[in-house]
Amino acid sequence: MSLVAGVDSSTQSCKVVVLDAGTGALVREGRAGHPDGTEIHPDHWWRALSEAFDDAGGLAGVSALSVGGQQHGMVLLDREGNVLRPALLWNDTRSAESAAALTEEIGAADYAKRTGLVPVASFTVTKVRWVRDHEPDIAGRVAAVALPHDWLTWRLRGYGPAGTSPLGPDLGQLTTDRSDASGTGYWNPATGTYDLELFSLAFGRDAVEAGQGAADGGAVILPRVLAPGASPGTVHPSIAGEGVLLGAGAGDNAAAALGLGTRPGDVVVSVGTSGTVFAVSDEPIADPSGTVAGFADASGRFLPIAVTLNAARVLTSVAGLLGVDFDELSRLALEAEPGAGGVVLVPYFEGERTPNLPRATASFSGLSIASTTRSNLARAAVEGMLCGLAGGLDALRGLGHPAERLLLIGGAVQNPAVQRIAAQVFDLPVLVPSPGEYVARGAAVQAAWALTGERPAWDVALDGHPEPDFRPAIAEQYRAEQRKVAKAAG
Repeated sequence: MSLVAGVDSSTQSCKVVVLDAGTGALVREGRAGHPDGTEIHPDHWWRALSEAFDDAGGLAGVSALSVGGQQHGMVLLDREGNVLRPALLWNDTRSAESAAALTEEIGAADYAKRTGLVPVASFTVTKVRWVRDHEPDIAGRVAAVALPHDWLTWRLRGYGPAGTSPLGPDLGQLTTDRSDASGTGYWNPATGTYDLELFSLAFGRDAVEAGQGAADGGAVILPRVLAPGASPGTVHPSIAGEGVLLGAGAGDNAAAALGLGTRPGDVVVSVGTSGTVFAVSDEPIADPSGTVAGFADASGRFLPIAVTLNAARVLTSVAGLLGVDFDELSRLALEAEPGAGGVVLVPYFEGERTPNLPRATASFSGLSIASTTRSNLARAAVEGMLCGLAGGLDALRGLGHPAERLLLIGGAVQNPAVQRIAAQVFDLPVLVPSPGEYVARGAAVQAAWALTGERPAWDVALDGHPEPDFRPAIAEQYRAEQRKVAKAAG
């Protein structure tokens, strides 16, 4: 039996799955935690990766592996391969003003045409602009800009700071894939090339793609973009023994799409630290409103996506407020009637990305003596979280994307209330795939693809199919309150 491994280096933790390359069956798995925060030194990811490998029983017998990672995180390296500052993660909103400035300088429509997206604080391009403006001493020492999965793949191959890695700081060996490159804000999914002019505008220095020319005159190196199914090389023998092939790697949502075997007509709603609504498209999408980002996927197609900053932690916050665990939160939410007696939670606890309201805060409304019950508060939390995601589905449809069924994934969707209420909020058939690490599984698909030359077609089991029960009034009352919050925050 040939084995492949997939890694999910996410905001909160690192997960590793080892699968049968022929069937996709899980053989073993492991995990390790990451520190909390919106800026993290990448060394924490490296240590967690090692711990997760150990927790999974090591890489003995593994023929290939690939890394899926949180998107947009900015890893700045100097010429010696040292990390210059903690990585700014996707959920760090300090670059909101930088995003607005870039949009004003280029124009939203032109920016969307050139990159498939309009800058918001999540994207890498806004973070490099922030460093240029606020940390000029660091900006002047930057020799390369990478993303989390780029850096981990580079380290796995044996590269890194001089004296601490077998092969040293060869920045020209940095690689990425089209899905993660498309989340930077300086790569064009339609042409499959970096928009180096946009990078220069954002950072004030020229850039060059690794392997495409010398980084003369202080030009910044950007990782070489690998094709789907390609390999950057092998894991260094000091890390995993001889001959473990590496896949290209991917951004987390693109990896999840691979792991689910997503096809055109599917819409995936993922409820994790962030909430995402994404689909697979045969054609690139450019939304000048910025609501939908027109990413590339990891298979050669495209991945239009809308992202909310507030997802599973909405439930965690309200469960803490009520002094209950997730099971009790679910029971309380299902005690209440649809619409929660008029109670609405607009759940912008961390600001928001869709819509772009980085300074907004959360608010309950519709509270009266009669409506202020624990059950209504619990249900309003679930409804508010899902209604925020339903806005992403509306945006996809508004761009003409077909939506035939909805796949609901993420740790929070094992909550019975989330499944039941999703069938009332979304006017699509809702399917719940069996619990699994789909980002890591998608990375394992890449590993098998690189190993065999063919993308595997592994079966995905379904765990649930809640009865359709669409209640449009839930979204209507949510949208009314959301508009008030947006107006106040704008």
